[in-house]
Amino acid sequence: MSGYRLGTTSYILPEAILPNVRYLAPRVDDVELVLFEVEDGGSNLLSLEEVSELAALAVQHDLSYTVHLPLDLRLGIEGDKRHRSLETAKVVIDRTRALDPWAYVLHLDGKNVQDPATWVDQAARALDLAADWAGGPERLAVENLEGYPLDFIDPVLDRVPVSRCLDIGHLWLDGQDPVPYLERHLGRARVVHLHGIGSRDHQALTHIDPAELRRVLAVLDTGGFTGVLTLEVFGREDLESSMGMLRELGVAAWTG
Repeated sequence: MSGYRLGTTSYILPEAILPNVRYLAPRVDDVELVLFEVEDGGSNLLSLEEVSELAALAVQHDLSYTVHLPLDLRLGIEGDKRHRSLETAKVVIDRTRALDPWAYVLHLDGKNVQDPATWVDQAARALDLAADWAGGPERLAVENLEGYPLDFIDPVLDRVPVSRCLDIGHLWLDGQDPVPYLERHLGRARVVHLHGIGSRDHQALTHIDPAELRRVLAVLDTGGFTGVLTLEVFGREDLESSMGMLRELGVAAWTG
């Protein structure tokens, strides 16, 4: 049996977060709480009552949580720490701290960078600030994104001892072989995201050749990964078929 925890997202059923976690709690080891912008019009920020029930479900089912922050983390103009992404991150972290999340997964906004050195400085400062709120830099897991060079975030992560979230689906989407990337960075990874690539990403693992999936899972096993492997899909059918594939490979114990 693998040494990592197997989980999925909080949007498997077409309902809000809490009904999803009630459904998933007996079936998975971890739930990634996917939050929208916690502001007017699009907020799904958890209430204190919902957080209390999520905490009780975690105790009852030996469940852990990861939290996906809703905005790409960065400082504002001239290094202003009051940028909306940081303010939103603090709201989310404060509200979910009682759940003792395994990790806060986040993206770094690096599009249209005019001055790479300044961007690295500001991104590192943003992580420093968020790390204080999260209870330590290891709780922050910076995710690799599609459409970026493989080493794009390395200069930032060289400056701040945060963790990584290794998104295998994003590597497949870019036509990259994920195995060398995993072998290089698995020791610093707290979370791994796995999803198939069909007409888009975040689809069932049935879109992936089983031999390719075996290669990836073998690296997790031989590398001694003990974090969270999240099936980052958003529907019951995709989750069930993905779990079926993992079960055939001797990984999952999905009860349906």
